[in-house]
Formats: sequence, C-alpha cells, structure tokens
Amino acid sequence: MDFNTRCIHGTTTKYDRTGAVSVPIFQSATFAHPSVGQSTGFDYSRTQNPTREHLEKTMAALEGGFEAMAFSTGMAAVTVLMELFSPGDHVVASDDLYGGTHRLFHHISIKNGIDFDFVDMASADSIEALIRPETKAVFIETPTNPMMQVTDIAAVAALCKKHAILLIVDNTFLTPYFQKPLLLGADIVLHSGTKYLGGHNDTLAGFLVVSDSVLAEKLLFIYKTIGACLSPFDSWLLIRGIKTLPIRMERQQETAMKLARWLFEQQGIVSVHYAGLPSHPGFEISKRQSCGFGAMISFETDCPQTALRILNQVSLIQYAESLGGVESLITYPMLQTHADVPQTEREAKGINDRLLRLSVGLEDADDLIADLKQALEARTL
Repeated sequence: MDFNTRCIHGTTTKYDRTGAVSVPIFQSATFAHPSVGQSTGFDYSRTQNPTREHLEKTMAALEGGFEAMAFSTGMAAVTVLMELFSPGDHVVASDDLYGGTHRLFHHISIKNGIDFDFVDMASADSIEALIRPETKAVFIETPTNPMMQVTDIAAVAALCKKHAILLIVDNTFLTPYFQKPLLLGADIVLHSGTKYLGGHNDTLAGFLVVSDSVLAEKLLFIYKTIGACLSPFDSWLLIRGIKTLPIRMERQQETAMKLARWLFEQQGIVSVHYAGLPSHPGFEISKRQSCGFGAMISFETDCPQTALRILNQVSLIQYAESLGGVESLITYPMLQTHADVPQTEREAKGINDRLLRLSVGLEDADDLIADLKQALEARTL
C-alpha cells in the first residue's frame, strides 16, 4: 500500500461492524471476556485498546517496522526506552539533543546507573572511539534539535552492527514521510507524536517503533508494566492527524525553504541552520538518506537585542514552545527547550542568547516573511 494511502486508511483491520468511516474511539478501561479462558483480544486498555492498536499498526507500517507502541508523551516513550538498560550499561548519544531528552539522561538515567558519552555525530569514527564493552546503544537525533546537525544513519547503523549494539534514532523532525531510519539499519525509532504526526498542537503523544520481535517483546513488557500508554481519544487525534501528514509535510517544507533562503539574505541574521540549504554541512547526507528536509529552521541573530525584538514583535508567528503543528511557532531555546542545559555546555553547541528556532506551519509564505520582516525592521525604531 502506498504511503499516502496508508496514512489515510491505516491498518485494514476492522474493529466494528457499523461501517463507520472514522475509526471508533473505544473509550473503555476494560473489556468483558466471552467466557472463562477466552478473550476478544482486548482485556484492559493499559495493555491494549482497539483505537490505539489501529494507530500503532499504522505507525509500524509507515516506518517499515515490526511493532509500534503509542505513549502518553514523547518523554514517556524515551523513559520506557531507557528501561532496556541496566546499571553499568553505556550509551553513546548525540551532544545536540532535545532539552527534555538531555534532562532525562543527565538527571534520571545517570542516577539509575547508566553511563553516557556525548559526541558530535557527524563522524562515525568519533562514535566508534567511544564504544567499549559496556556500550549497549547509540542514540541519535537527525536533524538535531535545535542546531539541525545531520547524521549519516546508514554509516552509524553499520558501525552498530559491527559492535552488536542498538541504534536508536529520534525521527521527530522528518517523520516517516521524509525519512525511514529502520530501512537504513536502525533498530528503534522514537517520535514525539505531539509534533508533526499529530500536527495540530492539540495533544501529546510519543512512539517507539522497533525492527524485530525480540525488541518488541522486551519493550511491550516494559510498556504495559509502566503503563504510560496513549489514551483512546488521543489515539484517535493522532489517527486523524496522520491522515494529512504527507500534504502537511510537503507544504511546510516548501514554505520553510522559502523562509530559510530569505533569512539567509537578511541583515541582522548571521547564520541559518536548515538542512535544505546547500551551504548546510549535512546537505548531501540529507539528500542521500531522506526524501525531504523538513520544516525546522534555527537561525542566529547579530545580537541578543535582535533576537528579543523578533520574539516580541512577531504577531502571526507565535512565541511558543513546541513544533510541527499547522501554526508557525518561534522558540528561544536557551530559555525554553534547553533551559536545563548548563550555560557553558549550551553555548559551546551554539545555543546562545542570539539563537532562535522556527517551526514553519501552514500559513502563506509571504505572510510569514512579512511578519519576520516587520519584526526585524522594528530593531531600527
């Protein structure tokens, strides 16, 4: 089944006989047994629910995976993921991570005895140099949040196979529409479903998609034990959002490209981080492993005052902490998504008081440019 068709129809499994075009919301905590020792296949919604199962089967198919699990948030998905590891295990992770992931690793996972090394993932050699007998996984975002660094997934996958360790890829920014890490050799794909998959800034969700039955069995046990599953209604919202994923991703990328090129030429903007620009260091890798560049842009202004004026002056673009929805949002990473990262560490990565992150929505490109233009020009008033 074509990707676009799969987004609309999901799994071919039917859960009711009414002919409902929309997947029903099975808003039930528990399910009755036909008789002793028999089950409808659904017993308790923490373990599985028909609405959530439809969503999970859809996500597994879209990513080309064996099994998918839908969580109450993206961070719930990461938390369950880290339960694969035991005290003394070692993980190599990107040194440019979403702030919530950074916080979990540094304040929860390390406390629980998991050891980390953080490294620029631009070179597979730099990753291999950190692998040791205790290493169990490599964790990457690509593109990274917020600096939009790109990692060669296939190269890192080959390295992980060589050392018999897991490769985990956060695919939130590109979604399976633009990038399929499992097909490039990854073992586990992570998503904040809150973002592009949901697409409307109206619900929280997370996903893990795995490549094989062994990983699925391990994670499903942790999943049902911890109980951070996605509710039936929120599952339905994600099913609805995914129906329009391809057309949203295409339009948002088209607009993002226009904005990135425009920003690149503006006085007051000293650098633009967007993987779709030929000047981006990961441009060629992106073309090879992805079929699109997404709609996330980070850019650095000439001074903190310019950054603050843009945040205060934009009116169509909203100053809010999230991304991937139909509304364009602008974020100040140092105060929002990455506020918990120590200042010296944050600034060493380029996350300074001049950096802004822009999630491009579905508004008209000229309207967004006009909004940014008036905000930039306000700095001279």
